[in-house]
Amino acid sequence: MTNQKQYYFAVDLGATSGRTILGTLDNGRLEQEEITRFPNNLIETGGHFYWDIYALYFEMIRGLKEMGRRGVPITSIGIDTWGVDFVFIGDDGAILRNPMAYRDPHTFGRMEEYLCHVVPQREVYDITGIQFMNFNSLFQLYAMQQDDNSALRACRKILFMPDALSWMLTGEAVCEYTIASTSQMLDPLTGDLSERLIQSVGLTRDHFGRMVQPGTQIGVLTEEVQRMTGLGPVPVIAVAGHDTASAVAAVPAKDEHFAYLSSGTWSLMGIESQQPIINDRSYELNFTNEGGVEGTTRFLKNICGMWLYERCRKEFKDSTGKPLSTDHQELQGSAMQVEAFRSIINPDDKAFANPSSMIEAIQQYCRQTGQAVPETPAEICRCIFDSLALRYRQVFGWLKEMGGSTGKPSSANKPSSADIQVLHIIGGGSLNKYLNQFTADACGVEVLAGPQECTAIGNIMLQARQNGQTTGQVKDLWEMRRIIANSVDMVAYHPTADRSVWDKAYEKYLRILETAR
Repeated sequence: MTNQKQYYFAVDLGATSGRTILGTLDNGRLEQEEITRFPNNLIETGGHFYWDIYALYFEMIRGLKEMGRRGVPITSIGIDTWGVDFVFIGDDGAILRNPMAYRDPHTFGRMEEYLCHVVPQREVYDITGIQFMNFNSLFQLYAMQQDDNSALRACRKILFMPDALSWMLTGEAVCEYTIASTSQMLDPLTGDLSERLIQSVGLTRDHFGRMVQPGTQIGVLTEEVQRMTGLGPVPVIAVAGHDTASAVAAVPAKDEHFAYLSSGTWSLMGIESQQPIINDRSYELNFTNEGGVEGTTRFLKNICGMWLYERCRKEFKDSTGKPLSTDHQELQGSAMQVEAFRSIINPDDKAFANPSSMIEAIQQYCRQTGQAVPETPAEICRCIFDSLALRYRQVFGWLKEMGGSTGKPSSANKPSSADIQVLHIIGGGSLNKYLNQFTADACGVEVLAGPQECTAIGNIMLQARQNGQTTGQVKDLWEMRRIIANSVDMVAYHPTADRSVWDKAYEKYLRILETAR
């Protein structure tokens, strides 16, 4: 391995904010510096919601200009974003309009319409292995087709968000595998977009860029971008364009016997499988198969995560009606002083999707299921943490049932539960020490928490992996993970509680779910 210092520029875009980061790899250790941070604002106009693609491009250029000003010899650039959304490019190579956002209501009811009249639900799942959400790209495109959207009608290319931004930097149109997998149009068995599903919305394969895997060089900065930034022909790398794929690539696992929990507003619990797991059971439970690195599949379940806690935290008031001081440590500590398992909810019940009051929604759920109603902030938080840990146990059990760490379908050589030996919790939720311990106790498995900023780390290290093909600095995914483990702090949590206590709580949780149906 070469010890020469390398500099990697990562663009990490979320649905509310974005940032640019300089990653430095030196002597087998990674360091990061945030260069810029900026909002990613939705634009509401004409009855629709759009992303401002030009503002995002401006922020990328602003970060790159700072690199030029400093004289930093950037090795490469990588971009990751949220999933499903896309940009239309016209015959003249111009963006036809700002991309519509997945939060736009134009897809409401269209998924059901498509599955009823165009391609049956089970056929779509058997092709893609992707869970059904109304804002998936397939249903966005169907809604636009039905609405005779002028940009769709006139487009020559359709580029997913990270691919569109890479195109703006290089002029090269690609379709990166992990971001394409979020569209519900990719067939993981062929590794390409499904002709059946593309044609069902009036498109052809030529409407999309060439398929590339994470770690592929897309091109280099155009002369225009070089002139604006003061940089040379820096390569732009297709990292794992979907932010969750970059995050999972950054899990500091020592071997394949792990599960992950990407904990934030949503909790995404899954395994890294060597092949898609598409069968009756995964369909029944609505598990998803999204693209990963080095031919892997991210087999996972979406769970409503810290959304519950954060929504309630904003509502808490003192006796005078003023907003309550909601320091995380104080609030979470007080929750540990109240009775455990007094009130339990199903975090994924539709009642908690977007209620006007999350506190009232939790209280109403407990009333309807014959439980004690949480009243104080401590009781409400304890209800949330207990319930999330029990939901994690349920999904963890399904993962062991359907694939363990081998990625084999449940019908063939089902692995034992010992195959998953550790659960890595990454993302912002990894800082919640109480929930981390509850998760270890509920699932009966060692939990390793951290890193928090995993998406940017994955982006940077995938660039280093691509560069390692010539320098030998980072040769594969597992060397990436060894470097990450050597560069970040993790906190270990081991099951400490009486297992029978959590078994009884889980039985109560299952009864409550049945009552709530």
